[in-house]
Amino acid sequence: MDPSTLLLFVIIAAGLIVLSIFFTFVPVMLWISALAAGVRVSIFTLVGMRLRRVIPNRVVNPLIKAHKAGLDATINQLESHYLAGGNVDRVINALIAAQRANIELNFARCAAIDLAGRDVLEAVQMSVNPKVIETPFISGVAMDGIEVKAKARITVRANIDRLVGGAGEETIIARVGEGIVSTIGSSDNHKKVLENPDMISQTVLGKGLDSGTAFEILSIDIADVDIGKNIGAILQTDQAEADKNIAQAKAEERRAMAVAQEQEMRARVEEMRAKVVEAEAEVPLAMAEALREGNIGVMDYMNIKNIDADTDMRDSFGKMTKGPSDNENK
Repeated sequence: MDPSTLLLFVIIAAGLIVLSIFFTFVPVMLWISALAAGVRVSIFTLVGMRLRRVIPNRVVNPLIKAHKAGLDATINQLESHYLAGGNVDRVINALIAAQRANIELNFARCAAIDLAGRDVLEAVQMSVNPKVIETPFISGVAMDGIEVKAKARITVRANIDRLVGGAGEETIIARVGEGIVSTIGSSDNHKKVLENPDMISQTVLGKGLDSGTAFEILSIDIADVDIGKNIGAILQTDQAEADKNIAQAKAEERRAMAVAQEQEMRARVEEMRAKVVEAEAEVPLAMAEALREGNIGVMDYMNIKNIDADTDMRDSFGKMTKGPSDNENK
């Protein structure tokens, strides 16, 4: 191949590589789209976005959308919000939706709401179309001891001014649940709640439960009311069972004390019997000692034996004279 032809191919290839790198680094087509939409963006601004590690179409396309919608937003605002970690496209969509719904919302507040972690577009849509939050069954006990279960539907509308720092849906559900429990608990009879469930919604709605939240409560409707357990009867039954167990425990304690006292008395009797036997065993020794020392004579000893023999004889006669009926009674 001719050297001049080879050099030409090299130059063309190098030029193509340089052009491809240039068009990759410099978003020329995006710049042309912006110019066609009437948005003035410098090509050097787009190159600067590349250098700042900003994806140009994430900023320029929302800017074109804002310009077409008549919003007053600059490329610096959109780029700074992107660098802060916000969703530029969602912010612009929220501003357009707010403008169409005649809701006062500027870019600074909208960006703050987005950076706070809330879906600002959903909030604007909820301001136009209120949302219904359904609570689970919430149980309360009336004064007559009957459990009443109620389910409520809460219609809320987003409050744009309190989206930053305002409490969420969980707080609304918790407050409404507390109001339902207190309203049921203050009722004298569960039948009043069943006859007029609107009493719950009116009482709860009048407590201003949406203060400090990101929502405005429009209405609270009781969707379902059901009867639960007879808590009063269950508590009385449990109390009676507890009293019975306490009485049984006290009776068992008294029985154990009586058994212990009886065993103690028996032990004392056995001890006394042992002492008597021991004393009787010492009598012959004492008599022998008395005989040795001369305190008693042989005749005295014989008289004592005669008295013992006479006593044994009388006892035997007494046993022989007793009839069968006496033995049975004995």
